[in-house]
Amino acid sequence: MDIREVLAINLRKLRQARGLSQEELAHRADIDRTYISALERSVYAAGIDVVDRLARSLGVEAADLLTRPKRKTRDQAD
Repeated sequence: MDIREVLAINLRKLRQARGLSQEELAHRADIDRTYISALERSVYAAGIDVVDRLARSLGVEAADLLTRPKRKTRDQAD
């Protein structure tokens, strides 16, 4: 999984967990809604300033948006 996919997964998960639409997050982060959509689809690679603005708008650290999800082990899958 590349870093764009990691950002896309975490961004969508955190946005939805907070009950925010793409439009509301875009407004809070002062970013265009279509750009948020593209990030969630791994179309663009976000600059570090954008990652920071998104993280602040979601109430998390920038590192949280870039942390790879933990893989399930065989024990967890059963």
